[in-house]
Amino acid sequence: MYKGKKIIVVMSSLNEEAKIANGVRRVPRDFVDEVVVVDDGSTDNTARQAELAGASVIRHKSNLGAGAGYRSGYFYGFEKGYDIIVELAGDDQDDPKEIPRLLDPIIDEGYDYVHGSRWLKGGVRINHPLYRIIATKFYSFLFRILIGFPSTDATNGFRAFRAQILKNKNIDLWQNWLNKYELEPYFFAKVVKNGYKIKEVPVTKEYHSEKKGYTKMIPIFSWWSILRPIILLRLGIKK
Repeated sequence: MYKGKKIIVVMSSLNEEAKIANGVRRVPRDFVDEVVVVDDGSTDNTARQAELAGASVIRHKSNLGAGAGYRSGYFYGFEKGYDIIVELAGDDQDDPKEIPRLLDPIIDEGYDYVHGSRWLKGGVRINHPLYRIIATKFYSFLFRILIGFPSTDATNGFRAFRAQILKNKNIDLWQNWLNKYELEPYFFAKVVKNGYKIKEVPVTKEYHSEKKGYTKMIPIFSWWSILRPIILLRLGIKK
């Protein structure tokens, strides 16, 4: 418990047996009550490694997508009565010691949703390839134009939010088209559109130096998955 609030960390993972245990162990348990890892149909020992590291594990029988993974984790936390849900990358790209940076604005300042940014002053970027720098900045520019929130790092998945947001019937995370990379930008955009109090805070994002496994994103296809929610919402095609 942290400042009287029950906190859960959610991580979605696919074939991350080499990284997931370290990611789980790095979460400070003096202010996080539970870590849940959603094993999204892995064919390796991701689930076992997560359990050995101390996480609760939700298993998807088949690979549904990152969005479906985080959705399962979100609602697991909501149904267990947690006050705040924190999302961390399942491939150990985020720094769990920075979780209080996301929690404090919610608990102390009345924010509903806090989004991490590697680009704000105080943020840290490690091993970022040039194309990823360009892509994340361009996407954030589009997010500002189409959605109306001045985000500096809209693709960043390191976030925390009040679990009660999941009760909002205007935010439908159970749509099948959100199963892949669409869910996270959709959720961010809908939080903006529904008038929640939002803040960005500086965080660290590290792309590990090993080329193999640094990302599971597929060029063009995966970026379209991230891009289309803000376009479809802006055009009113999706709700």
